[in-house]
Amino acid sequence: MPLEVLTMGRVGVDVYPLQTGVALAEVTSFGKYLGGSPTNVAVAAARYGHSAAVITKTGRDPFGDFVRTALDGYGVDTRFVGTSDIAPTPVTFCEIFPPDDFPLYFYRLPKAPDLDIRSDELDLAAVRDARVFWITGTGLSENPSRSATLAALAHRAKAGTTVFDLDWRPMFWKDPAAARTYYAEALRHTTVAVGNLDECGVATGEREPYAAAKALLAAGVELAVVKQGPKGVLAMNRDGSTAEIPPVPVDVVNGLGAGDAFGGALCHGLLSGWDTRRTVSFANAAGAIVAGRLSCSDAMPTEAEVETKLHPLAPGSSGSPASSPSGFPGSLDDSQREV
Repeated sequence: MPLEVLTMGRVGVDVYPLQTGVALAEVTSFGKYLGGSPTNVAVAAARYGHSAAVITKTGRDPFGDFVRTALDGYGVDTRFVGTSDIAPTPVTFCEIFPPDDFPLYFYRLPKAPDLDIRSDELDLAAVRDARVFWITGTGLSENPSRSATLAALAHRAKAGTTVFDLDWRPMFWKDPAAARTYYAEALRHTTVAVGNLDECGVATGEREPYAAAKALLAAGVELAVVKQGPKGVLAMNRDGSTAEIPPVPVDVVNGLGAGDAFGGALCHGLLSGWDTRRTVSFANAAGAIVAGRLSCSDAMPTEAEVETKLHPLAPGSSGSPASSPSGFPGSLDDSQREV
């Protein structure tokens, strides 16, 4: 049976401080979590009851074993999780300074195993048949992952829903100036593009929200989703219809998983056949929930939790709106360093 959600790309282990507002050099206790944006999107989709899998690679080490065990525990199919001997499974550390400062330190050198995905290793039938196929900009940053990602997109040929998370991480690119060429090629094969203003700027040269959305549509997608920080989210369809979604109030604990929660919830709305406004509103609320929690994968909400966030005063719901607003959580900026 075809998968409902198949993602491709980054995986690793997130090592997050259990102390807030403390510099990494002074932190004394940490928690270990499954990480990597497309991996977290698959976890979030599985939380909503969808069949999900991720195409990725780990190192041949205990952290690779942890990744597989964690995915199994979340109900994500591990059949496409390969092993590479080029490097250990990546580890990512962060510092937590709410509400909007979450420096990241990526340990992915000299090259991460998830960038060693090769075209001849792909199950192209699974790629073609998945109802939603999700790729990221990081997967385009280096070969053989770049060639494999583009080959998967070309074979899929816009079957079903194909989502491109623009996911701009400049430290992963040997030549950042080359990114737009590869982004443009990927956009020709995708139906949905998701990115913040900086990412849209890299992909299209446009940073004004409406201009960026129109540029993404002109590049080939059917739905452009532009995250605008404290101004919320703009979604624009090919027919020109738009939905502007305001930010959701949240007391931010750690904003790093919010975009992945947004992605998994976006997949859920698309699979459910919801209209654009409902889909993006649901995704926005899911991102806010995870921004109010410490971890990423562990923190992915259920549909009932998201509905309660959206409609806190509805009959049968519990809780109340959070007291201090943040910007749209899926576009919280963070300092990102690779080591």
